[in-house]
Amino acid sequence: MSTLSRRTFLASATALSAAPALPAWATAPMLGAATPPFRRFKLGGFEVTTLLAGEATRPDPHTIFGLNVEEDEFNAVSEAAMIPTDQAQFFFTPTVVNTGSELVLFDTGLNAEGTTAALEAAGYSTDMIDTVVITHMHGDHIGGLMEGDTPTFANAGYVTGSAEFDHWAAAGDDNFEAKVRPLAEQFTMIGDGDAGFSGHTAMAAFGHTPGHMVHLIESEGESLMIAADFANHYVWSLAHPDWEVKFDMDKAAAAQTRKTLLDMLAAEKLPFIGYHMPWPATGFVEKTDSGYAYVPSSYQLRL
Repeated sequence: MSTLSRRTFLASATALSAAPALPAWATAPMLGAATPPFRRFKLGGFEVTTLLAGEATRPDPHTIFGLNVEEDEFNAVSEAAMIPTDQAQFFFTPTVVNTGSELVLFDTGLNAEGTTAALEAAGYSTDMIDTVVITHMHGDHIGGLMEGDTPTFANAGYVTGSAEFDHWAAAGDDNFEAKVRPLAEQFTMIGDGDAGFSGHTAMAAFGHTPGHMVHLIESEGESLMIAADFANHYVWSLAHPDWEVKFDMDKAAAAQTRKTLLDMLAAEKLPFIGYHMPWPATGFVEKTDSGYAYVPSSYQLRL
């Protein structure tokens, strides 16, 4: 049996380069990067579909994450994780839960166009949505509620945390006034431990916003957490829960919430969907000697 060495490999490459070129029958066009806009998997008797409703690249991520750490530390952590320090990639990932009797959408993306397109790619139309659950009322979660003056989800009822709704209703926020206020009478308010549908439990996870909530989904003994924005980046937030994040309204409370939920996810080996986690936004948390690590799901949710 012959042994392949660097010398023989290079010699082979030289010989190939000297061989007559074969004719090119057609020139294939460059198609550009592509990402499937949805991922679907089973959870007991439910179907869960994550939707890629939008992406965005932002410069200078240290102005967003790790506000309380020095640049050298931020750069060292980034280099160890093999991610650039001059820009960050954000994903916006609403989730559909099909219970068999109800189609529930968690959050609505930056705008109606992106979420509608992702829903349609996944085989759904906006008028099929029975319930829209809003985890919190930042613009990238409520942006798809309205298309102009028209509700995007014509047949839906709406569910959100009462503390969250009350805060934004009194805040004079333009996004709330444009996207939520027109639907206010159709909202059902819930609190910690309440359910919006069978198999659902809401959990208070305050800090990112005053009424931010995460949501446990359970069917036939299988569970996952729709974790919204408790951690906004898999390295600069999840792996370093004490790092301050620009978008966290109460930074101390947000850090404590992160640690509480990370401990829970790691201890229970519970899969979660993170709204801004790397697409397709599903993974696990590992407790390490130095803290926590994000473990992207591979085939676990397909079994």
